Amino acid sequence: MDKNISTRSTTNKALRINLDERKYGTIAEIGAGQEVARQFFLAGAAAGTIAKTISAYDMQFSDAIYGLQEGRRYVSKPRVEAMLEKEFNLVIDRVGSNRPSTSRFFSYAATVSAKSYNRKNECHAWCGIRVQMYPGAEPSDIVVHVRMLDSSAEAQQDALGIIGVNLIYGAFYYFENPKQLVHSLSDNISDSRIEIDSVSFRGPYFDDIDDRTINLHLIRSKQTHAVMFKPDGTVAVPAESLYKKNVLTIRGSFKPVTRLNVDMIEQGYSAFTKQPSVNDSNSIVLAEISLNDPTGKDLQVSEEDLTIRIKLLNSLGYSVLVSDYTRYFSLRAYFRQYTNGQIGIVLGMINMRDIFNEERYANVEGGILEGFGKLFPDNTRLYVYPELRSTGELSDLATLEIEERLKYLYRHLLENNFICGIETSDSDLLRIYSRDVLAKIPSNDNNWEDSVPTDIANAIAQEGLFGYKRAA
Repeated sequence: MDKNISTRSTTNKALRINLDERKYGTIAEIGAGQEVARQFFLAGAAAGTIAKTISAYDMQFSDAIYGLQEGRRYVSKPRVEAMLEKEFNLVIDRVGSNRPSTSRFFSYAATVSAKSYNRKNECHAWCGIRVQMYPGAEPSDIVVHVRMLDSSAEAQQDALGIIGVNLIYGAFYYFENPKQLVHSLSDNISDSRIEIDSVSFRGPYFDDIDDRTINLHLIRSKQTHAVMFKPDGTVAVPAESLYKKNVLTIRGSFKPVTRLNVDMIEQGYSAFTKQPSVNDSNSIVLAEISLNDPTGKDLQVSEEDLTIRIKLLNSLGYSVLVSDYTRYFSLRAYFRQYTNGQIGIVLGMINMRDIFNEERYANVEGGILEGFGKLFPDNTRLYVYPELRSTGELSDLATLEIEERLKYLYRHLLENNFICGIETSDSDLLRIYSRDVLAKIPSNDNNWEDSVPTDIANAIAQEGLFGYKRAA
């Protein structure tokens, strides 16, 4: 394992590979020059590594080589996978028997939509490598989705050249430690230039990798602020899943997900669909888990722990977002990168009190007014679920206590429907707290089962989750 991961330059990485005659393959790049190949040529001795480079810009040429993928999308995961398949097979067919028996063959591919000269477009790329982890092995794949944040096509091309070298280098030298490989993808490039929001490992060498766990490491390694999962557990690309969608989200620990959580989602969605042009076909519901506490401190939750919660939420049919966002206005800004639709946030009364707590805005230059300005600029609403007071009385927006100097602000938000109250379907649900349920599970107190959906209770018992122990 390379101990100089943070200091080895892009050129030195390329040169190290070039000087190793056991590593040999092709580089295919579409849409943003041939920047990865250029890095290897600039490093020198590229003839020892590169059998071929190709860049098929014309769509008809590209289709003739790699075929047509569903939806005819050129910058997509299916397209980069088709490129890897085609190019790797060509390497094996044409030079596989002529190279040293110690050779490890590879194909690198990238399909890119860089900044266009005459139109505004999403700047992103699918990059991947198919590689033999040892001589003669069945190949394995690593595929990443990259968002390019530079303002010029030239800078974006440069960034992709660095990412590509990092991916090829990582596949050869860090494949035994996938988390280190993920961490190394942004070597020699600042996080203001790129964002990696999806990574997949496939093939015989990576059979034991859980995509949910490894993608959560993208957040831990500062490659992205959030990772999204579809109800089937697969990793979603936000630009695809959120495009032109109305988004309803609820933040929680979901450890475990309770009947109260489900009712909050259902009641919130019922209110959300009353907005113009919001319906099942153009809307998405996301259960969001933040890695931080309300003060912004990392809770240090393990990726394995998060994976369990994601799996349980997925089993109920929910999409899940895991993020490092602390404030709701940051979460809203994240969604607004991908959609101009309606945004709804479901929350409880305790969260409402926190939002109106001016101390929470101490490090925001414009204080609470700036925070609210960022939270409610366009088509964003809060849907607030009631709670029970210690006296047993119901507490909702009508009884929320607000500092005197903030009452007019609160009234403005209420009267303009930026904040809307929602009802509970059963007041007994208000007595359910995830932390209490979690404490009861290890002690085998069967009362906890009444607080969670039946399928969740069964999964916890069958899989021994959250410290559950079957009675003797």
